Amino acid sequence: MTSKHLRIARIAGIPISLDYSWFLIFFLLTWSLGASYFPMQYPGWASWEYWAIGALAAILLFISVLLHELGHAAAARHYRIPVREITLFIFGGVAQIQGEPKSARSEFWIAVAGPVVSLALGALFSTLALVATAIPQLLAIFRYVGYLNLMLFLFNLVPGFPLDGGRVLRAIIWGASHDTHKATLIAANVGRFFAYLFIFIGLAMILGGNIYDGLWMAFIGWFLESAAVAQVQRQKLKDILSRYTVRQAMSTKLAALPGHITLDALAEHHFLDRGGRAYLVQKNGRPAGLLTIHQLRKTPKKQWSVTTAEQVMIPLAQARTVHLDDDLWTALLHMDREGVNQVLVVENGAIVGTLSREDLISFLQHINAAGA
Repeated sequence: MTSKHLRIARIAGIPISLDYSWFLIFFLLTWSLGASYFPMQYPGWASWEYWAIGALAAILLFISVLLHELGHAAAARHYRIPVREITLFIFGGVAQIQGEPKSARSEFWIAVAGPVVSLALGALFSTLALVATAIPQLLAIFRYVGYLNLMLFLFNLVPGFPLDGGRVLRAIIWGASHDTHKATLIAANVGRFFAYLFIFIGLAMILGGNIYDGLWMAFIGWFLESAAVAQVQRQKLKDILSRYTVRQAMSTKLAALPGHITLDALAEHHFLDRGGRAYLVQKNGRPAGLLTIHQLRKTPKKQWSVTTAEQVMIPLAQARTVHLDDDLWTALLHMDREGVNQVLVVENGAIVGTLSREDLISFLQHINAAGA
């Protein structure tokens, strides 16, 4: 469990987590179905039946969202792109793919895989509804979940980034123009158009008296607009960082420590006094590993006096590295993919420095001040 996510399962090696906002939307959806939707559609049932089928329908809907994201994940793995995690949250779910598609073709199939799963689920549940007419409660659940999966399929085909349809649009433009920058900006701006359209429709629905649905429509539009802007900013960041190399932003001040130093001494005399965040740990006069402030924080403070740097360091063979002439965008993606805040910089097998996220921020501030 992290500060924002609750790990609940692992499927095909992929961790599945719930964002805490999921619990809010699950409650609201169950309440809406049990107290309003199903009683209006199927009058005459007991109150507990409405709440039970409301909860079951909500669970099946979120399982459908999970399968949608697993579709993306399976396609990404087919193209040898690792998937860090799948998280379900207030707006549905997201598969955290570690890296970017290498071609327009892979982008297209990764994007389209999720909606294809939703379409298949919509057809499945709609078929089940046809054969469950003798059991009204099952009919109600299957019909609702089938309808929602078909709506999810159609909604995700809206050609606006970052929806799946927007990624399909980007893949098509990318394939035609061979320009990922152009493709991303066009798809993101189309996404912003649809975002403002949803906001406008939502406000119109609110003014027309449909406050609940209108608020949701406007909220979804706001979310899409924010996500589209984030994609534009990401593309701009990529354009900048791709022009520079690790050599230009790295830090060559990598202090070395003896492996026998205890963590309390390390914290007092190095991390606190000198403000360092990463140190090279030496053993028998040679580099043996990397120790970061993260390793320090992972160790209970009461054990610091009896734990040495050598015991908690990252062995050099396991340390993440980049090369001097790698571009900074590639280096940042490597840090994101590995889930680390700094990497060692190597040249001809020798460690020549480190590159951290703080180094990247400082470098961006420097080139911005210089007007680059």
